[in-house]
Amino acid sequence: MGICLSSESLEKQQTHENIVYVVGDEDLYSSDIDGNEMRRLASLYSQQGKKGPNQDSAILCQGFGMEEGVFCGVFDGHGRNGHSVSKLVRDYLPSLLLSQRNAVLVADGGCIFTDGNDMSSVDGDDLTSSSPEMFDEWKEACISAFRAMDKELKLHSDLDCTYSGSTAVTIIKQGKDLIISNLGDSRAILGTISEEGNLKTIQLTTDLKPSLPQEAERIRKSNGRVFALRDEPNTQRVWLPNNNFPGLAMARAFGDFQLKNYGVIAIPQVSYRQLTNRDQFIVLATDGVWDVLSNEQVVSIVSSVQNKEDASKAIVKAAVSAWKRKFPSARVDDCSAACLFLQERRRDVSLRTVKSS
Repeated sequence: MGICLSSESLEKQQTHENIVYVVGDEDLYSSDIDGNEMRRLASLYSQQGKKGPNQDSAILCQGFGMEEGVFCGVFDGHGRNGHSVSKLVRDYLPSLLLSQRNAVLVADGGCIFTDGNDMSSVDGDDLTSSSPEMFDEWKEACISAFRAMDKELKLHSDLDCTYSGSTAVTIIKQGKDLIISNLGDSRAILGTISEEGNLKTIQLTTDLKPSLPQEAERIRKSNGRVFALRDEPNTQRVWLPNNNFPGLAMARAFGDFQLKNYGVIAIPQVSYRQLTNRDQFIVLATDGVWDVLSNEQVVSIVSSVQNKEDASKAIVKAAVSAWKRKFPSARVDDCSAACLFLQERRRDVSLRTVKSS
């Protein structure tokens, strides 16, 4: 069942601070939002695959952190209870981010905490001398909130996360400042205009798979094992030390508590970008999309749709078609996408996409 963010099909939660839109539930109801205003901002769509319940979910929050602030996230569950995990993360993570951000601001001097998996050792390359102070604060808040979210899952005694979990890719937009957090193998990309006037793609996140040398090293140092099965030689997975189980295809995730002792972590990679007038839109999508579509194909799809509200649905439909064409004997994965538009569409922009260096 596809769920598109529009005035006809979405769930809205409103507080004194935020307006929140979510996808990933079966019982969505109509919203009274001004559809034209929303459609200029974002488009969300999710479609169930052929592997069971839809384990994807997504959220968009307006007024996040500031009047013009935006939070958007896409979450991909896995394991027996993955659908429940992704929805819990969707529902809890935004408020955790704001509370952790407030805690950082209140703290004397905004000191960044450290521990065995401190920020500098995990993602030190994300911090640069040119990064604004606000990014340092948001980065600390993001890492703290992701850790808190992982602990929150343990408090739900009725939800077994031993071998179930969820990825997350999120963006926080504060004016021209963009903070990107990634946990797992979902992905964020940017469609922007090159100096030559062409639409090009910039990948904003790294797919955090066990095949990455840095990820595999951490897992092996924790006595986890990383290897690919004979029938899928291109897919590295995480296994327990003495058991060929569970075969997790990502190196970082919420939940999966049995593997947290063996190198799988819930610490996101966090990066920063200052947006410019050349930047057109951001796409967040689960690996069901990226397994069959390239960054350039996705940007081309978004740029070619006539109505912005159709962008995410067009991505998902293209991915489902590609799955059937490329892997006719495989079960189609859940596919979800969120598109955040940064500019009004420029009519003089070439639709030809080029790969960024």
